[in-house]
Amino acid sequence: MSLDWKSNPPYSNVKQDDKLIKYNASCYCGLVKYVIYDEYPVDSTYCHCHGCQQLQGAPYQWACIFPKTSLYFLSGLDSLKFYNSDENIQDHILPCKVSCKQCSSPLADEGRRMWLAFPQTFKQFRLSETVREKLKASCHIFYGQRTISSDCFKNDGLSKFQGHKNKSNIILDQDI
Repeated sequence: MSLDWKSNPPYSNVKQDDKLIKYNASCYCGLVKYVIYDEYPVDSTYCHCHGCQQLQGAPYQWACIFPKTSLYFLSGLDSLKFYNSDENIQDHILPCKVSCKQCSSPLADEGRRMWLAFPQTFKQFRLSETVREKLKASCHIFYGQRTISSDCFKNDGLSKFQGHKNKSNIILDQDI
């Protein structure tokens, strides 16, 4: 694996003033730690696709989308593990899954320009209803592939897309 990824955002970002930190994220064991400087994500979604279900070991993935330039890694760059599901290889080929080599906990999905952070890894998420509201999902994507009862999300006020957001049909609550 090439180490070129270390010279690109978010891994090469310059640390900003600590007062600007909005979220502190870490893997389960604490080896990998990073901060996010943006208070609000560009978007936040619940993804129900089969790939996210299997890779997360959960019925859906919740991701908050931030620009790669809004992150700074405090520790653990050498403890990152990358997985490209399209090629089925552990390599930093975008888009890819990012996790900790030590504890294997998922940290994010890395896209070409965006970082899809998992808010469950944010210290502040566990402490504040206000933070949870700022990170609230705007929609469900790949809702047609969901594995849990539709009653769980019926009338939650969120759009439910058959596939990608704004690129597929919306599933109406009354049709569920």
